[in-house]
Amino acid sequence: MNRIMLKYIMCLGIFLGILSCKSSNASQKQSPQKTNAIVLEHSLDIPKLDRSRQIRIYLPIGYYESDQSYPVLYMQDGQNLFDDATSYAGEWGVDESLNALATNSGLKMIVVGIDNGQEKRINELSPWENKKYGKAEGEEFVEFMVHQLKPFIDSNFRTLPNRKNTSLMGSSLGGLITHYAMFQYPEVFGKAAIFSPSYWYADEVYSFTKNNPLPRNTKIFMLVGEKEEGMVEPAKKMYHLILETGQKKKNLKLVSDPEGEHNERFWRRQFTPAMEWLYLSKK
Repeated sequence: MNRIMLKYIMCLGIFLGILSCKSSNASQKQSPQKTNAIVLEHSLDIPKLDRSRQIRIYLPIGYYESDQSYPVLYMQDGQNLFDDATSYAGEWGVDESLNALATNSGLKMIVVGIDNGQEKRINELSPWENKKYGKAEGEEFVEFMVHQLKPFIDSNFRTLPNRKNTSLMGSSLGGLITHYAMFQYPEVFGKAAIFSPSYWYADEVYSFTKNNPLPRNTKIFMLVGEKEEGMVEPAKKMYHLILETGQKKKNLKLVSDPEGEHNERFWRRQFTPAMEWLYLSKK
C-alpha cells in the first residue's frame, strides 16, 4: 500500500470536510489581487448520489466584452484551483496561469472546477470498489458530469461543446476519475491531463483501458513525479498500455518530473505546460 498517498487522500478528505463551500444560488467573486479573474459559484444536484455539489467557473479575460465561444476544461477538486482560502494545501493558481496564457499566447478557455465530496471524495473519484476504502461511486459521479453538469455549462455559457474543445484534468484520485471519464465517454471528451494518477487504487483500470481503446485523435498529457512513492511505474505501465491499444504516440505524452512531489505546488507548476501541449502543440 502506498502510505504517503493514503495519508494525503485521507487528510484531504478530513480537512475539506470542515469547510462549508456550498451555495444554492450563483454568485460571482473577483479578487483585486487577481487581475481579470472572474470565478462564478453555483450548486448542482447529483441525482444518483442524492447530494449536491458546488462548482466554480472561471471565465477568460474579455468574456463579457465579446461574443466569442470557448473550449471548456473540467477539473476535479475545485476547492484547490483558484483560492488559498478554500484549498487544502495551497491553490493551483489556475486563474493566474490562464490569464498569463491568454496574454502570452492567446489561449482562452472556460474552466469548470468541481468541488470534491469531502468525506465522500474517495468514493466519488473511483468507479471501482476498493475493499478497504469502500463503495465505488465514480460511475454515478461521471454520469453527473456528462448528463447534468456539461449541459448546464453549455446552456448558460458560450462554449465550444464538441469533443475537440472539451477536456478533463485531475490529480491523484482526481487523475483516476479523469482517466475513467475519458475512456468511458470518448465521444464527449477529446483531451485530458492526468496528473499523479492513483492507479494503485484499482487494478481494474488496466483491463478497462485495454478493452476501451480511444479514438486515435484523443490527446492525453500524463504527469508523474519521481518523488511520489509508488507512482512512476504504474504511470509508465499505463502509458505503454494506451499505446498498445492503438493510440498515436504523437497524441500521448508522459512527463516524469525528477523533482515532482505529491502536492498542489507540483501540479500548479505543470498546469501551463499541460495546457500548452494539449491546445497549442501541433505535434
